[in-house]
Amino acid sequence: MMLEAWANALPGPLLAMIRGGYLAVQTFFILSGFVLARTYANATWNRRSLGRFFTARFARIYPVYLVSLIVLSPFIIEMLLAPVWTSAQRSNLLTNYLFVLQGWAGSLGVGWNTPAWSLSCEFFFYLWFPVLFVALRKARWTAISVAMAVSIVMPIALDHAGVPWSWKPIYHLADFVAGIAAARIFALMKVSRGWLNRGYWLYIPAAVLGTWLIIHPLWTQGGLADLNTYLRPLNVALLVGFALSGGWMARILSTGLADFLGKASYSMYVLHVPILWWYGRYYVHGRLQPSRPFAAVIYLALVIAISGLVFKWLESPASVWIRERQKRAERVALNR
Repeated sequence: MMLEAWANALPGPLLAMIRGGYLAVQTFFILSGFVLARTYANATWNRRSLGRFFTARFARIYPVYLVSLIVLSPFIIEMLLAPVWTSAQRSNLLTNYLFVLQGWAGSLGVGWNTPAWSLSCEFFFYLWFPVLFVALRKARWTAISVAMAVSIVMPIALDHAGVPWSWKPIYHLADFVAGIAAARIFALMKVSRGWLNRGYWLYIPAAVLGTWLIIHPLWTQGGLADLNTYLRPLNVALLVGFALSGGWMARILSTGLADFLGKASYSMYVLHVPILWWYGRYYVHGRLQPSRPFAAVIYLALVIAISGLVFKWLESPASVWIRERQKRAERVALNR
């Protein structure tokens, strides 16, 4: 919003890349499957390990999300007190936000924290992960190819079966499956020394072709598949290539600063809209009313700084605390 006039003055390809930023959510979902498959590569699933897994997943997502609701609470209360809402509508909105159900409900008519719909997808993915991972943990190339084919065909089949697009977790499960398959691709290619430190043979072509598709989206229209379907295998190649490392892009993403920003990126994602509510009301639309580009620079710096602090002092400690509480509860149960 603050950079609309500036963005519209950019050359067409750059404007298309900016407007296509939302497509990176798919990259996030694929990365989620990849990271979980690598993290739990040697896990043995039983009642205790499943309990620890689901506790860790809750600890990863909900604490910062709860902070976002607290940050937004004055605006939420203000909006819900408006007479336009019925009691049933108020209850529905609060239920969807408190229990992270936005991804199943479609548009809720409020913009409290619209990106949070993707968290509904993540919780759905976590429920399926133990099953999907066991099915693919020792997959070779044939099984990996089948998994990738399923991830490409699944959204198309769901659409033709009449599954509502508002049920986003079901549609985006294909991205998560592709991420688990990507972890197996990486594991097999890592064994082959010819690929280590030569990941640029994958991520450079994937980045170039993906950029071309985003700049020319009309090329994907009118067929069975949408743009996300074409980008899914390219995102897998991009991710596997970076994991194999090699080249200056991979080196930049391996620096300490990039690593920290990557860890803090979840806080950035969840908090950038709540911060924008306060920033817009009291700075952009307040008495100061700075120039929009300058306001955007300040906002971006503010989001990065706050997110880094939240990750270091709240997100990471809260995750450790919740998991340790679960382990203590296990020990108490064993000693009874």
